[in-house]
Amino acid sequence: MAEYGCARMTVHKAITALAASGLVTRNKRAGTLVARPHVVTAVLEIPDIGALIAARGETYAFTLLAREVRAPATDDPGEAALAAPDQVLAVCGLHMAAGEPFGLETRIISLASTPDAETQDFTHEAPGAWLLRHVPWTEARHRITAVAADAGQARRLGLARGAACLQVERWTWRAGAGVTFARQLFPGDRYDLVAEFGPGR
Repeated sequence: MAEYGCARMTVHKAITALAASGLVTRNKRAGTLVARPHVVTAVLEIPDIGALIAARGETYAFTLLAREVRAPATDDPGEAALAAPDQVLAVCGLHMAAGEPFGLETRIISLASTPDAETQDFTHEAPGAWLLRHVPWTEARHRITAVAADAGQARRLGLARGAACLQVERWTWRAGAGVTFARQLFPGDRYDLVAEFGPGR
């Protein structure tokens, strides 16, 4: 009040708004204190699989298995979370490393937010690599689970049915609009996800 020359009620409203936003905490005995900031850290990058494979000296290739433009599926929770309001491009493909299957990918691209994707055939370039180069994203979410390969997945990955696999699901948005949802399946012994962190980082 003394510093800004305003009424007590004005200061009260301002501090109430700051408390509601989580910027200050109120304590009857200690008074109002600046809140500790929430720590938010990126555990995973969004990788370009082809670049990762090439960086370790192996030949990379992408094999397109299926491609179709269709309405969004409401029975797949992962796809439904993308909240694509219009048609989507569904792409299924196989990432290859040194001539061997490295990962099986199913990707859904919202054509409402990424219309240029419809003209891409993705015969040789993986859709993830194309998206990283052409479509900026502002928010992303990862979900990582351990799953057993079903018969179709095992056949495409060259595994025994029921083999342990790492499944990575990833969503990206741009300014609140869904861009893409990808479900990637990797043989459990071929892909590591590593996060480096320390007390000062």
